[in-house]
Amino acid sequence: MAVRSLPALVAGTAVQQTGEALVTAIRELLGGARAHAGRPTTPTRVTCMPFPVHALAHRPLTAEAVAEFVALPAVPHIPDDAVDEELRRRGWNWQHELVCDSFLTGHGHVLCTDNANPFGQPDARQFLVFGEVYPVDPEDDDMTNGEWLYGIMDDWEQLPGWRGHRPCTDQDCEAVLERAAQAVTDHLGTGPERTIPSSDTLVAGPGLTHRIWRTPTHALILGPASDNGPYGYLDHLQLSCTPLGCGPELPAADDADGLTKWISAHVDW
Repeated sequence: MAVRSLPALVAGTAVQQTGEALVTAIRELLGGARAHAGRPTTPTRVTCMPFPVHALAHRPLTAEAVAEFVALPAVPHIPDDAVDEELRRRGWNWQHELVCDSFLTGHGHVLCTDNANPFGQPDARQFLVFGEVYPVDPEDDDMTNGEWLYGIMDDWEQLPGWRGHRPCTDQDCEAVLERAAQAVTDHLGTGPERTIPSSDTLVAGPGLTHRIWRTPTHALILGPASDNGPYGYLDHLQLSCTPLGCGPELPAADDADGLTKWISAHVDW
């Protein structure tokens, strides 16, 4: 059978061009392609028009929040039995629900570390979540996972200072990332060394932008990352801070595959 282009499918529908109409169009396109090929195929990201997103929750990242986060590896070490007191001093709280064994910072973001103590741990890997995305899954025609995933998105939206958008598109997510990138730039005094579209090997949703900065000791990577809590159906929008020794030397700007592997080595743990 002939496989119609996505623009043709969308133009042919009588439905208003909303997020849900885009979902239908993408599902039809992918279904037609599979029938044409006679076997399952890997979906290709659509770049000619906005990619639909079921829900986005976020709290703006600020230069002050970036400064506190980036400084954590170098602050004086806090003994484990004094961590709770340090949390109270900073206005932080434990956050066990949205990201396992994490912290809700005084700036309202969720911080996760591979060490239960985030203070003065230069070898620890850490990330700061300022957004959560429930991307459209073209395979989930019946929205089987919708009820419980929307419930998780409700929990993110209920965090102090967070807000939600339903439905929206990848362009809304990119706008959140662009503002966050400006906050990192404002704190560091320089723009990112590398900017690259995210790979579908790293995230479940639309191709968003990864940006990379380096300090003398750490890699700072801003962009999407899989939220492995709900089995990878959701994506974080996050800033990660990991030791440079987690991966090789930063690849050249035109080495997309090398940069994807470099990002994965620093954020996937």
